[in-house]
Amino acid sequence: MSMTPGRIVGIAVGAIAILGIGVYGPAMLLGPLPSVSVTMAESDEAPDESAATVTLPADGASAMAVLGDDGAATTLAVAGDTDAVPIGGAVKLVTVLATLDSLPIPSDGGGPDLTIGPADYTDYLRYVAEDTRTLPVLPGQKWTERDVVRATLLASSNNHADTLVRWAFGSTDAYVEAANAWLAENGFTATRVADATGLSGDNVGTPEELTRLAALVFADPALAAMFGVGDAPAVAGERDIPDNVARAGDAGVRALARSYTDQAGVSFVYTTTVPGLADQPPYRLVGATTLMPDYEALDAGVSTAVTTAAASATPVEVITAGTPYASVEAAWGDRAELIASVSRTDASWGDGGAEASVTVEPFTTASSGSDVGRVSFTTAGGEVASPLELTSAIRDPGPIWRLTHPAALIGAFIDDQQG
Repeated sequence: MSMTPGRIVGIAVGAIAILGIGVYGPAMLLGPLPSVSVTMAESDEAPDESAATVTLPADGASAMAVLGDDGAATTLAVAGDTDAVPIGGAVKLVTVLATLDSLPIPSDGGGPDLTIGPADYTDYLRYVAEDTRTLPVLPGQKWTERDVVRATLLASSNNHADTLVRWAFGSTDAYVEAANAWLAENGFTATRVADATGLSGDNVGTPEELTRLAALVFADPALAAMFGVGDAPAVAGERDIPDNVARAGDAGVRALARSYTDQAGVSFVYTTTVPGLADQPPYRLVGATTLMPDYEALDAGVSTAVTTAAASATPVEVITAGTPYASVEAAWGDRAELIASVSRTDASWGDGGAEASVTVEPFTTASSGSDVGRVSFTTAGGEVASPLELTSAIRDPGPIWRLTHPAALIGAFIDDQQG
């Protein structure tokens, strides 16, 4: 039988039809679906203006922060001068932290011995003549690293600060260079040191960065224990070091640094705690202030700061179960809202409302009530989060939609292969 052109065309059309039925149909019916699209919900909640705020002194420069679960300081408030200003004896926090970064105090003792040499004794006599803070030393005495650090921090001893950095870095000039490099490496952009004592007016920083230095002090168990925070290690033969930085009358406040210089005025770095939420541990706060005119102004300012900080820790419901934070829609028309599945509470700290962060893992179909995402808020105390669940099911569109929307399915197939 001869093959006519019409017969050839007919065979070709039939073959294409068979291939279409055998290939197109299964590909469309069994291929992957496109992922749903996500749309953020528009918030119509007004910020809570009733939350108490932290009140800091109007004089000088001040900051307060709360330590999160990770030990980082989150700023609650700043007041006064925000430029880098003289910080006085608070620079001794840098002196100790920069030294211990490479020469840490061992957990089971006082560390290596430092022998008091002629330069150390000369420093002591000079600082006595200048009527600045000192602790007596004699040539040939041996002090453990731990005791020299305690003398630098608790007694704010200027001669011990110089002894510490001379032992660790070889000279005060070498220390200044290394300490400024340490500050830069750790993200301190405003703080700069000119000596180990804080007597120079060229030691500058911001109270906000001082609270970050305080946080680093508490991150070191040995240093935290020196200020009565945490478990103090039992060290045999520990010297009796006077606590000169403490300030009488500051109920519930532990001073970390306290000094007066002509350039910095009264400088004060401190810590306190305020009650936590429900059965949670208390919050630890760190504060710093400098350029204060006198101790009367300092005491009043710190008292107000601590009192208002406690009030600002009032619990607020950050996330309310059932609140929609986003919606999803499938290409075939199914739609559902994503609602928080649990309520979360945190301290307000005077915050009028944080921005929600929503993450949704790509999906195509899911049953009603499925957890498909997460909403989180970054607060001063850390992150507060809740799963997001679907209010209704996103179902498979069925064979008719699949067969009539090849472009969507081919696009989904390509995305699936690239993923």
